[in-house]
Amino acid sequence: MSAQAPHILVVDDNPINRMMAARLLKEAGCTGMLVDDGLKALAALQAHQFDGVLLDESMPNLDGTGVLKEVAKWRATGKLVPPIMMVTGNDLPSDVARFRELGAKGLIPKPLTRENLQRGLSLIRQIP
Repeated sequence: MSAQAPHILVVDDNPINRMMAARLLKEAGCTGMLVDDGLKALAALQAHQFDGVLLDESMPNLDGTGVLKEVAKWRATGKLVPPIMMVTGNDLPSDVARFRELGAKGLIPKPLTRENLQRGLSLIRQIP
């Protein structure tokens, strides 16, 4: 993670969720880029450097699971990808395990709160 303010990609199709994430990230001393679907997330990951990703599970065009699967292909070719935290209402142990198997580093339950975001950011910061 850079010495500057962490730069986080927020991927969520709900504009209210994106605004909330942007506000909470700013309060946490982070900068962010906001996109509204998985296809835009992949494009942003190709074009910009991020310290972490907050990825919604359910979105049109390409959902969070689809993004994780595409990112797994990138990782297999040696491409560096920032840590991805899933942001979802599905936070059962089986969901956490499924997301981790797909390459997510953890899960932040919805609704996004200051406390949940701080826990997610602390996990991102621990990952080299």
